[in-house]
Amino acid sequence: MNSKVIIIGLILAAALAGGFFYRSTIPKGGGVEHAETKETGHIEEEGGEHEGHDGHGGEAGSVRMAADAQRQNGVVVAAVKRQSLAGSISATGKVEANADRIAHVSPRISGKIVSVAASLGDSVAAGQTLVTLDSVELGEALGRYRQSETKLALAQSNMDRIKSLVEKKIAARKDILQAETDYKTAQTELHTDEERLSMYGVSISDLKGEGHNRPLLPVHSPIDGIITEKHAIVGELSDPSKSLYTVADLSSVWVLVDVNEKDLAKVSMGQAAIVVVGAFPDLRLKGRITYIADLVDGATRTVKARIEVANPGRKLKPEMFATVELALSVDAPPVLAVPEDALQDLDGSKVVFVAENEAEFAARKVLAGRTAGGMVEIVSGLAEGERYAVKGSFILKSEVKKGEMTDEHGHGK
Repeated sequence: MNSKVIIIGLILAAALAGGFFYRSTIPKGGGVEHAETKETGHIEEEGGEHEGHDGHGGEAGSVRMAADAQRQNGVVVAAVKRQSLAGSISATGKVEANADRIAHVSPRISGKIVSVAASLGDSVAAGQTLVTLDSVELGEALGRYRQSETKLALAQSNMDRIKSLVEKKIAARKDILQAETDYKTAQTELHTDEERLSMYGVSISDLKGEGHNRPLLPVHSPIDGIITEKHAIVGELSDPSKSLYTVADLSSVWVLVDVNEKDLAKVSMGQAAIVVVGAFPDLRLKGRITYIADLVDGATRTVKARIEVANPGRKLKPEMFATVELALSVDAPPVLAVPEDALQDLDGSKVVFVAENEAEFAARKVLAGRTAGGMVEIVSGLAEGERYAVKGSFILKSEVKKGEMTDEHGHGK
């Protein structure tokens, strides 16, 4: 009996001793689980502070860079300033020949082409003979001119004879009046025939001398320019309804552009424009608006505008596609603006790197406005006088992205 009591007492004593030992070895407040919770809580607290820093003032990240490193990487800091932005409207268009400097060359009367003196692409001068024709109509006109010449000579001879007879009192004075009338009529007829030949393109001086009973009809270029079309073929018949050549003066061309209806109020006659074509992307040619259509295209909601452009070296060729920048007048108040290179895309937002001190930059989210002359308007996010990275912002952006990748790699481990 006593032995059973002693055994039970030993068992109870062992149990009590084990419980005491457990309490003395495990930290107060939950042991390992508490420690893990505490560590996790510390990380979350730090992350919360980082997020709050980014969110303050629209900041999306920060980066430290010493002054020496800034110089090495081309980072330049300047103060935000207000300036006037002229702005521009972009439009697409097509180059066309200046219709005021185009001539279609055709003969004034019918005839058969006997020689061709110019070909496609040739430069020609005003008055230059391009083609010659053998014309029956010209032969008839020349015959009338010869008859009028003969008639005038006979009328003058008759008038001189009658004057002599009147002086000798052999003929009556009324005879001299009739002779003078006949002479003046013959003069008028000859002058009419001379004008007809001149209208056909034949000079009277070319008819002097022998061997000109059947002259060829020359067809001249009316302007200086380049032959852009040629239809003259030796042996073919030609008439005033058929164009033998098209001559275009391409020292000046037109660019027809489509202006959006919403931009119509910003476009006016005489407005300056810059024209660029894909073949010469570095060539910026200046021009001015000389025509704005009165009708809006119902399908595209655009209005045709015509820009006249000087074309040195004839680099702009008809049918080329062109991009046009229409300069807007500087009538708006100055706005905060930064160079386009200072603006960066970071995590889907436009940011500018603001200098918080000599060695630290914060990526500040901003709202960008219009662009003109390489400058971007800052609608919100910056204040006048704040210092920012005017150059080297891409390097700063790269450093921010590098830091984000390092943090993600550390957390992953």
